[in-house]
Amino acid sequence: MSALDNVNPIAAFLWLMMVAGIAMFCFNPAILAISLLGALLFFISRNPDARPTAHLPYLLLFVLSALLNPLFNHNGATVLFVLNDNPVTLEAIYYGAAMGGMILAVLYWFRSFQQIMTSDKLLYVFGSVLPKLTLILSIALRYIPLLRKQTRRVRDAQKALGLFRDENLPDRLRGELRIFSVLVSWALENGIITADSMCARGYGVGRRTRFALFRFQLRDGLMCLGCLLLGGCTIAAIACGALACSFYPRYALPSPNALGCAAYASYAILALFPALLEVEERIRWKSLKLKI
Repeated sequence: MSALDNVNPIAAFLWLMMVAGIAMFCFNPAILAISLLGALLFFISRNPDARPTAHLPYLLLFVLSALLNPLFNHNGATVLFVLNDNPVTLEAIYYGAAMGGMILAVLYWFRSFQQIMTSDKLLYVFGSVLPKLTLILSIALRYIPLLRKQTRRVRDAQKALGLFRDENLPDRLRGELRIFSVLVSWALENGIITADSMCARGYGVGRRTRFALFRFQLRDGLMCLGCLLLGGCTIAAIACGALACSFYPRYALPSPNALGCAAYASYAILALFPALLEVEERIRWKSLKLKI
């Protein structure tokens, strides 16, 4: 469990949206590098037992983005070589690498978002504002782990019956299609059962009260205030052009100024905030152990 799981869902949601949103709409390589570093550290701290192979698809996506962009985008003044009468430029490679870094950072942030913002937390944050949309979103997020578990069960059952073979590609495709068909039927049936259960419990009859185990404390308010200040500083720098980066016709970073440096520092604190929380939790735990 991460230290971020102990904060109020409103504060956690605000932080996640702030740090991921800036990474999505700011194409500055330094901001993207900070975001990717923070997302990786956060994901590894939450999943210390994850295999290194779990990161291979993301690494492949980054490499493909960096290599495919110069094959289709031929802008840029620095021509490295010519392939089929099309120039491959250094600026296009830089742009593809930046795009791949942005996609990786956002994917890692939202993987952590899925782990932190469970269905009960989403209902707590949006239940009173958008109750129907929140219910649909929470049910959709709930089905992700359920579908994974059901996929393993169906595959194991198919293997036990001798219906799933993976000796060659055609047999494997037939087995996967059969599993997909079973999962679609299971999901539809489970959806009908869920709808009947909600109808039997009186959903939609009238205004309903909400119960939540979460309490908004002083530290949650301070966290929200810090996220707004740090994120606001970075957003202000983006709006003023202090973080604007040019890729074409030549790659050029913005000239450093006070606002830009403040934005880099603010976003670094924002992105590395979970790591700082983990350090604080470990120091507190060791101090408590010493008092025993």
